[in-house]
Amino acid sequence: MNGNMRKSRFGAIIGLLSLALFLSACSGNSGSNNGGAPSPSPTEGTAQEEAAAFPRTIEAANGSIVIDKKPERVAVVHWGYTDSILLFDLKTAAVALPFTKDNSSLQTDSYKPYVDKVEELAIVGENTTVNMESLLAYAPDLIIAGNAVNAEVTEQLTKIATTVVIDEAVTDVWSNWPALVTKFGEILGQEDVAEQYIAGYNAKLQEAKEKLADVEGTVAFLQVRDTAVWLGGTNYLAPYYEKGLGLKAPDDPAMDEGAELSLEGLSELNPDHLILGYFNYDNPSMATLTDEWEKSEVWKKLKAVESGQTYGINGALAMGYGPIGNSYGIEAVLEALDK
Repeated sequence: MNGNMRKSRFGAIIGLLSLALFLSACSGNSGSNNGGAPSPSPTEGTAQEEAAAFPRTIEAANGSIVIDKKPERVAVVHWGYTDSILLFDLKTAAVALPFTKDNSSLQTDSYKPYVDKVEELAIVGENTTVNMESLLAYAPDLIIAGNAVNAEVTEQLTKIATTVVIDEAVTDVWSNWPALVTKFGEILGQEDVAEQYIAGYNAKLQEAKEKLADVEGTVAFLQVRDTAVWLGGTNYLAPYYEKGLGLKAPDDPAMDEGAELSLEGLSELNPDHLILGYFNYDNPSMATLTDEWEKSEVWKKLKAVESGQTYGINGALAMGYGPIGNSYGIEAVLEALDK
């Protein structure tokens, strides 16, 4: 693997992707967040104001849910919500992870500030599987779920604690994390935290967009895995394309939704800039499909390869669906293309 592509210039931006999670307790300070970094701890007055905001009624996919008092022990059992819950001021939280514990991103430099401010962080699921034993042991007073991902266990969840089921399509959780963060702020009585983070992120996005306004040519993002390579579609990578950084996508029907890509398909796409989102970013000794591609004359004749416009980034972060990963992605893409 070409070291410049695999690590290139991003070692200073983030640490490692995969990790052996230190899960039993993560100590630190509680704090609100402003576009990518935790802010100082809330004052006692703020905490009192949050408590006074309850009871409140939340309109959810499972009806009008009354939350009697400020949630203290919150469990998020939808794997796509982990980024969002970590933005908020919680001393304890339980989460489901997108991947396995060993392949989680929680100890990367991007996540670490958010993880460290939570005194107790429990893992109660991986991907679509909720570990009911772990969830019961955590003893939440509030559970946040998704109507599709958690459909099979919703009834069980409601028997454990008050459960708010978010309509994944209405909230558009896969391509509009600000809507999900806003919903979390409503559920937790922390609307100010949501507003501050979104405002900070938008400011960072706008600044990066201005710096990248002179980038010429098309840009393609690839998820690089061990046995497959996926083209990132503009619908799911909106922060990087027209509605975000304003980068130009290759003119191809597959660009809207993305698709699994062969080397020949990449050759037809032939972007001017190629962002390689490695899912083994922290461990380059692990094989990826592009290891073989790079030996091919087809690869060597790609425009981006010939011109040295290929960049390796942490794909599990930058090409994910949440605010922390997208915030990292903005920084990584800016570092790659702002020359």
